[in-house]
Amino acid sequence: MRWGLVPSWFKEGDPSRLQFNTTNCRSDTIMEKRSFKVPLGKGRRCVVLADGFYEWQRCQGTSQRQPYFIYFPQIKTEKLGSTGAANSPEDWEKVWDNWRLLTMAGIFDCWEPPEGGDCLYSYTIITVDSCKGLNDIHHRMPAILDGEEAVSKWLDFGEVSTQEALKLIHPTENVTFHPISTMVNNSRNNTPECLAPVDLLVKKELKASGSSQKMLQWRTTKSPKKEDPKTPQKAESDVPQWSSQFLQKSLCPTKRGGAGLLERWLRQDKEDEPAAKRPHSQ
Repeated sequence: MRWGLVPSWFKEGDPSRLQFNTTNCRSDTIMEKRSFKVPLGKGRRCVVLADGFYEWQRCQGTSQRQPYFIYFPQIKTEKLGSTGAANSPEDWEKVWDNWRLLTMAGIFDCWEPPEGGDCLYSYTIITVDSCKGLNDIHHRMPAILDGEEAVSKWLDFGEVSTQEALKLIHPTENVTFHPISTMVNNSRNNTPECLAPVDLLVKKELKASGSSQKMLQWRTTKSPKKEDPKTPQKAESDVPQWSSQFLQKSLCPTKRGGAGLLERWLRQDKEDEPAAKRPHSQ
């Protein structure tokens, strides 16, 4: 099934010639646009499964954007040992064994080529306003169906009307997230490091390579730049516990690099200047 809904009424022979983007569908205009209203009226509702999704936060004062991985809170698995911490790619591979997938509400349609041929099934993901926990990262999020009952009602087009089903479409706070490496900005990177948490205060970018996983393990066990053992360590918690608390403590700095240092130097120089040389303000 293709991501990016191709309406059944589309008359061109090539779906790629569709003039508008249909990967996402805003919940507030879903009943206004023919591309979504028609299949929704036919009961063509679906659920899109994913480990999670990426979103990028704009850093104030810079052109940089910090990526985050957003997903359902996970239940601790015994395969991770007593702490349940997933801080390395190897640990994350173990977490996948019991990973709770995101269940996102979608709409699908079936398009038949005008000249004949196989039908093309395609879908779009419904989006809503962001929940409070994600609002600092982005103002929109997928419509997540939280729980088996919500999923069943959304899929039961025979018993649950369109209007009743749309009541399930709203933001949910039952998500968690953590910052990840900007290596995810390159779609060719498909390694465990793309999901591994990074420390925004001491961020070290990892470059994908054939031995990237071994390199990350070496850095975490043998690197001479380990944390000072005198520094008190935070207690580890169940898998995973990154949330909006982490975001509030480690927001992207508003200014980084030489420009910020220069500004602070000029401000200090101005404060040390003799009073007689300072401009007189009324």
